[in-house]
This record gives sequence, structure tokens and C-alpha cells, in this order.
Amino acid sequence: MHYLQYQGGRPSIILMHGLTANAYAFDGLIHAGLSPAFNVFSVDLRGRGKSDMPDNYTMSEHAKDIVGLMDSLQIENAVIGGHSFGALLTLFLAANYPQRVDRLILMDAAARMHPNTKEMLAPALSRLGQVYSSFENYLGKVKTAPYMEFWDQEMESYYRADVAEYDHGTVSPIPQLQNMMSAVNGGLSEPWLQYIQTIQQPALLLNGPGVYTMGAPLLPEENAMETVCMMKDCRYVKVPGNHQTMLYGKGASVIVEAIKGFLNTDDV
Repeated sequence: MHYLQYQGGRPSIILMHGLTANAYAFDGLIHAGLSPAFNVFSVDLRGRGKSDMPDNYTMSEHAKDIVGLMDSLQIENAVIGGHSFGALLTLFLAANYPQRVDRLILMDAAARMHPNTKEMLAPALSRLGQVYSSFENYLGKVKTAPYMEFWDQEMESYYRADVAEYDHGTVSPIPQLQNMMSAVNGGLSEPWLQYIQTIQQPALLLNGPGVYTMGAPLLPEENAMETVCMMKDCRYVKVPGNHQTMLYGKGASVIVEAIKGFLNTDDV
């Protein structure tokens, strides 16, 4: 597994990106001060970024990857967090490996997402399996996505890490559509309500309820609050932006301040 480390204060935070993203997806949060406030590890999940591309994309296999990484880094337990798919993986780890998870940071994922989640992900998935004449051409397509409310320069590192470059400057996204569909189908079929009822650790749920696609948020506020109320100790923070843009600009600043407050640092 490939990961990025941003050195900083305690505690250590392990962050896991969304379905088709990579370790650079949290650069907006780093720029907003998540590090050096904390010692942050941001991972490339299997089949994304520079990590290996095996065949199996179940939640269980993703979780084993993270536990193995923690073992390799000699981290017994840590604050675990993620965005979207990474937040669901955080819930899975907390329920199935509770001794490894100190606290949870959940960015825009809950037990019940929007009922049309698969259809709403179509614009993000449509870039996969395509060959683009240049990175600039690829970036141009990215910027036309319906959820891209604004462009932040901190987004570019994520999309550069998203593609492999070939002859004559052509590029193609690294995540394979078949693998990503396997991950999303498996993820949506997990018994999340059952898992959530077993989680004892404190949690922070950050919700970006702006319109994502199809005129709706990917995680409606009422769905987020359902999960908050079901958990033993979970606080809710509404973040400016939608499922994608919440990680940048003003949304990133709100997220970082909320995390600082949640982890009780002296910087708040």
C-alpha cells in the first residue's frame, strides 16, 4: 500500500479516501491546517493511486489492508477517518476491529445514503476506462462535472494522482471500473445499521448537504442525523459545499476546526 505522511502533533489520524479517489484527496484539509496540527497518514486504497491492484474489493479486504498497514507502521490504535467510501470503511473497522480504532471521523457517509446513490455516482464513474489526449483534456472533463461547484487549486494534485500517463502524453484513470463497481456494490450491501449499533467509540460526522447530482445531496441531512442518533457518542457538523467540494475552500476550514474541537486540541 502507498500512503502519504504529513508529520505533526498527536494524535495520529489515518484517512481513507472516497470510492475512486486517492491519497491526495485530503490536500484541501492539509492546506487548511490539519497538519501540522496532527500526524496524518493518507492512504491509497487498493486499486487506486500507487497501491497494488488485486482482484478482491470487499469491505473486509479493504479493512485487512488498513490493519496490515497499521501493523507495519507499529500503530496499535489511531483516530481513523475517511470520506464517502472511506467513511464507510471507517465504520466497518470500528465495528470489526474496535481495538484498533480510538475515534472516528466520518465525512459524508452514513448507514443510509441517498436512495439513488448508484445513479448519482455515474458522473464520477464515467471518467473511468477512458483515454484522454492529455492531462489538460482530462482535467477539462473533470471541471464540467455537475458537482464541481468551484475549482480549487488544491484539487489538482488529486486528479494528477488519478491518472497514468502513456505515449504521446495520453492519460487514463488508474481505478478500473469493474473493481470500483465491485467495491460500491459490496459496500452498499453491508449491514451498516447492525454495525453502527455496536460502535462504542466517539465519532464525528461531517455532512456536506449541498446538491451533488440529480438535484440532491449524496447524503441528505436527515439520513446523516439518523446515524448520529443511532450511535452511542456522535456529534454532527454541517459543512459548506457538496459531497465533493466540502473537502476544499471554506468547507475544508470548517472540517479542520471541527476535527480540532473533536480531538480536544489546544488550537481551538
